[in-house]
Amino acid sequence: MRSITVELGERSYPIHIGSGLLRDIGQHCVKAGFPLRSPLLIVSDSEVAPRYLPMVEAALRGEGYAVVSHVIPAGEASKSLAVYEEVITTAIQAGLDRSSAVLALGGGVVGDLAGFVAATYMRGIGFIQIPTTILAHDSSVGGKVAVNHPLAKNMIGAFYQPSLVLYDLDTLSTLPPRQISSGLAEVVKHGLILDRDFAYWCREHASELLSLNTEALGYALERGCAIKAQVVSNDEREHGQRAFLNLGHTIGHAIEAVGGYGVFLHGEAIAIGMAGSALLAAKLGRERAIYEDTIAMLSALSLPVKLPAEYSEDELMEAMMHDKKFKEGKMTFIVPDSIGAVSIVNDVQPSAVREVLAQLKKEGSPW
Repeated sequence: MRSITVELGERSYPIHIGSGLLRDIGQHCVKAGFPLRSPLLIVSDSEVAPRYLPMVEAALRGEGYAVVSHVIPAGEASKSLAVYEEVITTAIQAGLDRSSAVLALGGGVVGDLAGFVAATYMRGIGFIQIPTTILAHDSSVGGKVAVNHPLAKNMIGAFYQPSLVLYDLDTLSTLPPRQISSGLAEVVKHGLILDRDFAYWCREHASELLSLNTEALGYALERGCAIKAQVVSNDEREHGQRAFLNLGHTIGHAIEAVGGYGVFLHGEAIAIGMAGSALLAAKLGRERAIYEDTIAMLSALSLPVKLPAEYSEDELMEAMMHDKKFKEGKMTFIVPDSIGAVSIVNDVQPSAVREVLAQLKKEGSPW
């Protein structure tokens, strides 16, 4: 088992990565300090629950916990206030108290929703992340929890750290190819922002990662989580360096919103957004080779780098205007300075972003 600690003083917590960890979830809950007298709520989705929920329930009950589960429909559409209210209702009816915990068994959607439930139920109760996708190696670490508004992604949320992240690699074996590639977008993103060698390592070992080679995937997830943990430890509430983690997300979130949170998987949209950020970097005077290397890395991981022609630039710009990073008529972007280094640019003109969107509709090659 590989272990990493997110250093946040009294709120520090471990990330455990390994095989067979779900069988020991009850022991981990006891070690994390959750009393047996307080009920636990597991939130999962309709794809993950049939595979892993019975095992997790049995492990917790075997340790002596009272357990209730709430299964949501799989997909981004479940990150809504309506579904949030349904989960809160389950928590109330199950008698969760201030010493209870919400366990997120699933991918990023489940983690974001369950975390927002934990953050707001009784003004905050325990929270455990149990990611079952590669993508969730990013969202399960760092404490950003949220639901979507129809006009903008993650507009309703909070910073709320888990007590524990338990990452059982065995759950990744059933992921379909698109989900694997989508998750690897956030893995290579960590290299693109802070670790040049790791970014190129991802490209060189793309075939092993796509085939879920245990050794390669274990290393990639450990390194990705370690970079995320380092950033969060230094800047928990995004006053500085943590904003680096938003590379590709301004355009990517707009693509998700315009597509109705279903056409592109999250990592696919972020991949196009990272290609867009590299194009923007070239417009701002950075080396165009950054773009070439970025799309080579993304393409090696079977990720899209081109915006479909049917996506309206007007609609995408409108979605970005609702983004939290739009202020006073200008936009903030995370822009690569090189592979492995990025900057926060606060005064990007919307006209430049519109030009990038138009360029993203063309074949993935520099000007």
